[in-house]
Amino acid sequence: MYDTHYGLTGRPFQLTPDPSFWFDTATHRKAMAYLGYGLAQGEGFIVITGDPGAGKTTLVGHLMGRIDRERLHVIHIVSTQVDSADLLGLVAAGLGIAATLPKAQLLTAIERGLHAVARGGKRTLLIVDEAQSLPVESLEELRMLSNFQAGGYPLLQIFLLGQPEFRHVLHGAGSLEQLRQRVIAMHHLEPMGVEEVEAYLIHRLTVVGWDGRPSFDEGAIAALHAWSGGVPRRLNQLAARLMLHGAIEGIERFEARDVETVTAELDADMAPPAPLPEPVVRPLDAAAPRPIRAEGPPPPPSQPMATDSMLERRVAELEGRLEEQDAALRRVLTLLVDWVEGEPRAEKTVLRGSAA
Repeated sequence: MYDTHYGLTGRPFQLTPDPSFWFDTATHRKAMAYLGYGLAQGEGFIVITGDPGAGKTTLVGHLMGRIDRERLHVIHIVSTQVDSADLLGLVAAGLGIAATLPKAQLLTAIERGLHAVARGGKRTLLIVDEAQSLPVESLEELRMLSNFQAGGYPLLQIFLLGQPEFRHVLHGAGSLEQLRQRVIAMHHLEPMGVEEVEAYLIHRLTVVGWDGRPSFDEGAIAALHAWSGGVPRRLNQLAARLMLHGAIEGIERFEARDVETVTAELDADMAPPAPLPEPVVRPLDAAAPRPIRAEGPPPPPSQPMATDSMLERRVAELEGRLEEQDAALRRVLTLLVDWVEGEPRAEKTVLRGSAA
């Protein structure tokens, strides 16, 4: 909805990784340098780690868009507690081999498949995402696969991407010493610095046709970085909500107070719910006691009763809030109508951009 309000051709801050929005931060540039170095070496393991949302998947997508598919055959696996047998099956499937063979025959078939790729003038690259989920036995199986050679040259190179705990896995298991010796480069994706946030926002907005509105002042940039910690996914989450808030309120230049309003809403959305009240259990045959009404005048109230002026002020406050909510609702409805009426035009624009 906010993309229509600001005249954009798409959503610049979607949470789904999209290589077309690649932004070359200092830490991502270094990671790409290590991956390029690894490809030039043609052997060993490259390890890239990063917190959730740091951009590991986007990094892989960007790499896939730059490699020469005529010279490199890529097998990409996203691991989710994959044991060694299933891991071999996934590698075999990436080589076009049926994974129903016994292990000994499957290993032979994988080696033959790697040789066939090499005879076709290609090298094989195995990329394992979410590597922190792999058991130690599966990591050992990967090391064994890296032993396959032809004429003294390795047939398989492996990139491992995972969350920070993957480093503890590598260094915590004594049985992985041989694998650690084959790691030729390792890099951890750091969060963005505050000086990179504005360039990041403008880059993503420019990809979808940004014409300068909305803009962000220095306070808004600092507040965006403070809440997100410089993590790209959290920054996207906050920026998307901020843009929606701006569309509803008609904001053209965001300030720190606008960001603080949205972060308060996000924090409230993500706060744990209040515990449910304990149910009152009464015996089925127990009759509720009836209150005994005493004779004489009623007791004085424990709390002072509100005066007429207090009631009038309270009613005025409620009426003011209703007017504000009614105005906000009208703005939302107007944006929705504009968005629905402009959807075919925006969709055609996106498709033309994709075809280009």
